[in-house]
Amino acid sequence: MKQFMDEDFLLSTDTAKALYHEYAAKTPILDYHCHINPKEIAEDRKFDNITQVWLGGDHYKWRLMRSNGVEEKYITGDASDREKFQKWAETLERGIGNPLYHWSHLELQRYFGYHGVLNGETAEEVWNICNAKLAEDGMTVRNLIKQSGVTLLCTTDDPADSLEWHKVLKEDESFDVQVLPAWRPDKAMGIEKPGFADYLKTLGEAAGMEVKTFADMKEALKKRMAFFNEMGCRASDHALEYVMYVPASEEEIEAIVAKKLAGGQITKEEELKYKTEFMLFAGREYSKLGWAMQLHYGCKRDNNTSMFDRLGPDTGFDCINNYAPSGQTADFLNALNVTDELPKTIIYSLNPNDDEAIGTILGCFQDSSAAAKIQQGSAWWFNDHKTGMMKQMTSLANLGCLSNFVGMLTDSRSFLSYARHEYFRRILCELIGGWVENGEYPKDMKVLGKIVKDISYNNAVRYFGFNLDTVE
Repeated sequence: MKQFMDEDFLLSTDTAKALYHEYAAKTPILDYHCHINPKEIAEDRKFDNITQVWLGGDHYKWRLMRSNGVEEKYITGDASDREKFQKWAETLERGIGNPLYHWSHLELQRYFGYHGVLNGETAEEVWNICNAKLAEDGMTVRNLIKQSGVTLLCTTDDPADSLEWHKVLKEDESFDVQVLPAWRPDKAMGIEKPGFADYLKTLGEAAGMEVKTFADMKEALKKRMAFFNEMGCRASDHALEYVMYVPASEEEIEAIVAKKLAGGQITKEEELKYKTEFMLFAGREYSKLGWAMQLHYGCKRDNNTSMFDRLGPDTGFDCINNYAPSGQTADFLNALNVTDELPKTIIYSLNPNDDEAIGTILGCFQDSSAAAKIQQGSAWWFNDHKTGMMKQMTSLANLGCLSNFVGMLTDSRSFLSYARHEYFRRILCELIGGWVENGEYPKDMKVLGKIVKDISYNNAVRYFGFNLDTVE
């Protein structure tokens, strides 16, 4: 029997072990999509205790605690940090088979030197070990990032954001990890939302102009894109129900926007027409700028209305949406491609049943402008566990070119989440190692090592065009 989460955790073959220890483990981390607050990096925040690091804003853990019947006061309520940690430890003990069990123990090992098991009985010991470690000078946010081997990370930022903390970091020569903005224009696209008109005023103020029409909004967004580009932005990100394609004339879109701004009710068809035109506009601009377009879809959000009213969004009440019409995704990409304005695009679906559909769409729009110009993103959110990662990478290998995959991202608000890159790399090496050991690919370690390093790091450097050296 293997030891619990030892140095060969998730690695069952000699080839997998060699690939991980000799190649993957030595490769730095590039986190091209996360939700970390740049202010906390600029101010080099230091946490008072492990609960602040682990449970503050982590709706993954909140969902598991609710599944274990924990009262909300110990999750998002006014219980003490020590009480919340105790409830989390007792919950983790019940988390067999859940990736949080592995992530949590990887983080305890890598950042706190604790190789035991966290449960209800050990909670006091672990609480004291972690808090003593967090009190050390080297456990600030910047040092955690450096300790993790991160060379660059991209935050998630609204077009109207001043990017003031990115400016501070850009000018701070004492911190050599690049912290770049990524463009997230969901509020500008959310015409069905109550706050749409107010947001257009905010956007106009940021762009130094009035926004009263769709044409105005496009002009304001282009001004903000130019600013983001100057600040090093190389990627956009969109949260969609699905990739829609319901085309309309510019006159129709202007009428829809005018109706909304006059206080009228937008129909679902009008919403989809507007969003289609918005995304086509955005894609064309990204193509001009050389940005990558990330499309996240297949999520039904905020399903528990009473808890949403109490806690707001991103608090653990989202689920997989089973509706993702692949035909419309293909039509949308084609509409940009026919005018040679299709940007580099990464497609993520929350529904694992979409893996094969995405895999077939990719091959329709590849060209020589970039290796794997159209990508399937890593197993996302509810799928970023061993089963989901194995499935996503196997499907991508079956239908496309796994060797050109841009690999893992944290998609997290936690500064300890870089352990997820290790988790991903171990699974990647296990998958490739298994194929080699089964005689499905030759055991050429030079070639295999290059594939592992490329997926872990180099492909993302090249794909996004970051100012970084690749690892040879």
